[in-house]
Amino acid sequence: MLVWGLFLALIVVFLALDLGVFNKEDHVIKTKEASIWTAVWVTVAFSFSGVIYWLFSSGIIENPTGLTPNDAVLKYITGYLIELSLSIDNVFVIAVIFSSFKIPAIYQHRVLFWGILGAIIFRALMILFGVALITRFDWIIYVFGVFLLYTAFKMLKGDEHDFDPKKSFVFRQIKKVYPITSQINGHDFFVKKMGLNAATPLFVALVIIELTDILFALDSIPAILAITADPFIVFSSNILAILGLRSMYFLISRMLQKFRYINYSLVIILAFVGLKMLFSHYIHPPEWVSLTVISVALLGGVLASLYIKDKNEIE
Repeated sequence: MLVWGLFLALIVVFLALDLGVFNKEDHVIKTKEASIWTAVWVTVAFSFSGVIYWLFSSGIIENPTGLTPNDAVLKYITGYLIELSLSIDNVFVIAVIFSSFKIPAIYQHRVLFWGILGAIIFRALMILFGVALITRFDWIIYVFGVFLLYTAFKMLKGDEHDFDPKKSFVFRQIKKVYPITSQINGHDFFVKKMGLNAATPLFVALVIIELTDILFALDSIPAILAITADPFIVFSSNILAILGLRSMYFLISRMLQKFRYINYSLVIILAFVGLKMLFSHYIHPPEWVSLTVISVALLGGVLASLYIKDKNEIE
């Protein structure tokens, strides 16, 4: 429990520094700043693999799955890359939400900050629930596997991008239970209008981002659980990837059209981990195989996006 407490305290420190020091004043996050912060978060995440090795070699942390230090590091890095890669689709949806509600660029970081904070809480609960299910019911891994294959199929068809936040069920329900205004009052989530408190577009965008992240977690958490059921590795790799999502959003949201083949990378990753779950009781590939498949799929998507010209550009 001490290790968990220290890790959570570290996350709180990171978040406090983020909003209270480095982003105290609202400002537009430009590409250069987003690139620097993305590099910082990726460095922190990969450096944490050294902590994972130390924890599992020293015996300080509980090791319910009996992992060796080397296996623990490989599983952590693989889980981190899975979450990071699946976050790319999350970036697309966040961009659509901000555009739909006309959220000014200067306030987008603040909305994402509170969205990430909520995501950490919800994902912690979902991870604990998912680990408990796999530990108690072996057959649930087949359910997760089929679900991931279905998600990969839907992503291949492209149905998940037909999304209009203002027509969503969540937006309609918010309008029913709380007054909504189209007025943006600085970075405030609520404003007083005609004697009544009303939610601003920033708050509506925050709620929809929060709930869509939960939907994305239904893909990413089973995917990581296909790699390992160790709760600390699943949680730490997931959360460190989420912390870097804000800077990643500002870095790649402006380049979404360039990375048009990334979705195929995600299809391969989801299909691979889905099949790995379905055959988990029969086939046990080395950890480096999973890491290689995920890395090659991501790299292939990026290179294809950069070097294969779009038909519209050719014409």
